[in-house]
Amino acid sequence: MDYSEVQSINLAKLLHEPGTQSANGVIRDRIEVGEEQFELENDATWSVTVTHTGNEFFLSGELHGTVRLECRRCLTPTPYAINAYFQHLLQYDPEVETLTLIQNAEDEDVYLFSDPNLDLSAFLAEAFVLELPYTVLCQEDCRGLCPVCGANRNETDCGHTEGQGLRNPFSALGKLLDEV
Repeated sequence: MDYSEVQSINLAKLLHEPGTQSANGVIRDRIEVGEEQFELENDATWSVTVTHTGNEFFLSGELHGTVRLECRRCLTPTPYAINAYFQHLLQYDPEVETLTLIQNAEDEDVYLFSDPNLDLSAFLAEAFVLELPYTVLCQEDCRGLCPVCGANRNETDCGHTEGQGLRNPFSALGKLLDEV
């Protein structure tokens, strides 16, 4: 399969007649979502199909790859497989300057576009972000970082025990109970 690194699809032919157009590509190294960048374990692949039904265009696609996220306990880079699927309604409007989201009369979200060379990066980024987990663990029994010295407890035994070196800010309240 021939993949493109450009994240777009040309819909010029579909603007004039009903039909279907497909495209696919790869995302190398990282996925950018706004100002944030997510490192990829390997290339992520995407594919989209746009069907022109008369007044509207139906965009469906998928994105597959493995991203490196930090373990919530020990901060070790941890691979996480992303398998995202998305569908959107599109409508051609030569008056809009940029891709614009509106709600139509049936209360459906519709993206208006004017450039026949449709940039897919926003759709791919949204699908990617929606598949990200809230948190990830490098392993189910991750022991995390030592709160005293910061050592990764999965890799070394620093000799510190739970609570050692930590001062409880509420310990003074216990003394008040003894006085009462």
